[in-house]
Amino acid sequence: MKVYNRLVRDNIPNLILKDHGLPTTRILDDEEYISELNKKLSDEVKKYLETNNDEEMVDIIEVIRAILEFNGSNFEELEEKRKKKAERRGTFKEKIYLEKVLENGD
Repeated sequence: MKVYNRLVRDNIPNLILKDHGLPTTRILDDEEYISELNKKLSDEVKKYLETNNDEEMVDIIEVIRAILEFNGSNFEELEEKRKKKAERRGTFKEKIYLEKVLENGD
């Protein structure tokens, strides 16, 4: 027996059943759900940083979508906010690395 105690994608219990496993699951309340989504986001970012694997990036996006939906938003609204911020502050395409800023009196 393996103990996971973590949020999983919706189809995972059925996939476990098809593999002749018997999953024990429960439905999270809202407080637990957002907490587990935040943990999942952190875990997926860590995995991506360790592997640079696009599959981990896909998982990150899926978790972000779930968080947005939980908060009554969606990916399209987030993309609009991203575009506006990119217009104001730019993107990261030019690879600019800020080393320091001299303040008045320095």
